[in-house]
Amino acid sequence: MILSVASGKGGTGKTTIAVSLALSSPVGITLLDCDVEEPNSRLFLGSQDWQEEPVTVPVPVIDEALCTACGECARFCEFKAIVHIGKTVMVFNDLCHSCGGCALVCPVQAIHEEDEAIGSLGYSSIPVRFIQGMLSVGKAMSPPVIRAVKRKATSDALSELTIIDSPPGTSCPMCTAVSGSDATILVTEPTPFGLHDLDLAVKTVRAMKIPFGVVINRSDSGDDRVVQYCTREGIPVLMQIPEDVRIAQGYARGVPLIESAPEYRDAFAHLVTEIISGTCFTGGAL
Repeated sequence: MILSVASGKGGTGKTTIAVSLALSSPVGITLLDCDVEEPNSRLFLGSQDWQEEPVTVPVPVIDEALCTACGECARFCEFKAIVHIGKTVMVFNDLCHSCGGCALVCPVQAIHEEDEAIGSLGYSSIPVRFIQGMLSVGKAMSPPVIRAVKRKATSDALSELTIIDSPPGTSCPMCTAVSGSDATILVTEPTPFGLHDLDLAVKTVRAMKIPFGVVINRSDSGDDRVVQYCTREGIPVLMQIPEDVRIAQGYARGVPLIESAPEYRDAFAHLVTEIISGTCFTGGAL
């Protein structure tokens, strides 16, 4: 089973929830950190057998000796990654989506593709099986790195449960991370911003037909508008975590929630059991 942990906004506690589920799980798990622009799950795991490998994407290279500057490649590219000006053809790799179409439409075969590094994968197996993606500084598109993390997870031995720590928001990175999930946990906070962005996330996973439930973090720091919203929309609230100075202090030191507040370990283990049974979500079809 694949479970993604997402939210409409950053800072709600996705990593806290994902790591807590992974460390308290009664079944074998794989944790994927797909928040590749700022991955931080590893800070709470203390991974000991760390390994890394590059993530590359194919980008077009133009052979100027063969190019006739006909402009077919530029006309084909919907992402404006190739620009034709007079007798000059320029490639902007940061806009390229690596579809390979420009090479196919070139009438003189003046375009070939070469691999360009855009990030890296890191992985370990202690204390849990863990894979992290990291987008290189200055690179614009994170979905290729996210997809590389997910491919790495499926190419190795499968765990009974895969947990995906997703990017914040509801744009392409988040959709790439949660795509293919059997269920999603949306983490929110009881504030006006939290509710606004939760509503966006709910609409997104509903459009993707993924079953989901909500975890409310810092549940006593605001008001009850998120609970009222979930009741009105028929969304199950899977857990509420009140503000706790122990959790905040532990987070600042890189200590997982279930170690800062051990009484939550059984609650997260029980939630994993409910998740696997598929009885705690709404929408979609498990």
